Amino acid sequence: MNFDFQYMLSLFPRIIEFLPIVLYMGTLSFLLAIVFGMIFAVIINNKYPVLYQILMVIISYFRGIPTLIQIFIFYFGLPQLFPSLSSIDAVTAVIIALSLRNAAYLSEVFRSAFLAVDKGQYEACISVNMTKWQALRTVILPQVTRIAIPPTGNYYIMMIKDTSLAFTIGVVDMMARAKLEAAVTFKFLEAYLMVGVIYWVISAVLQFLQSKLEAYVEKPYKKEAAK
Repeated sequence: MNFDFQYMLSLFPRIIEFLPIVLYMGTLSFLLAIVFGMIFAVIINNKYPVLYQILMVIISYFRGIPTLIQIFIFYFGLPQLFPSLSSIDAVTAVIIALSLRNAAYLSEVFRSAFLAVDKGQYEACISVNMTKWQALRTVILPQVTRIAIPPTGNYYIMMIKDTSLAFTIGVVDMMARAKLEAAVTFKFLEAYLMVGVIYWVISAVLQFLQSKLEAYVEKPYKKEAAK
């Protein structure tokens, strides 16, 4: 069977209409991962008794188990143990799984970013009568953000791509639409190549925006270095 380029192009409008659900799952998962990742990083840096040990086990679990298995556990497994969780829909299960999994990785990104900022800067802020919150907000966090943006942005791109696993539990997204089209026409290469190209373009756009954000954050430091 010859490759049908025209058919592949005809799939674009039918697949791209499900882009909003992909961006919704990926972006919400990313925001939650940042929140949980920051909390995890604080616990790890301060080594709070009991919490630290429990968290290290949790992080080891989410880093060591494939994403697809984690999605299955949240959607199919947990309701078996806790019937009250049977009301969780597929989209919510994907968001929870992706956010916790990536929070386990982002915790190390944030922890390293905090450690990269010289402790003397915090002490200097306190010495000029700044409160802890003022020191954190105006001096520490801007530097942490500058260090964390490149790896954090990469995780966002990966999370957008990982949403393609959602179709395995019944979420109707771009991958599910491509699979349906391929099942009807048996033109699997065209269908999967089209959805792959769309994800490729999304990743390229996000990488471009990330580079612009990095340049914006770096601008004050470049000006200072030029003096």
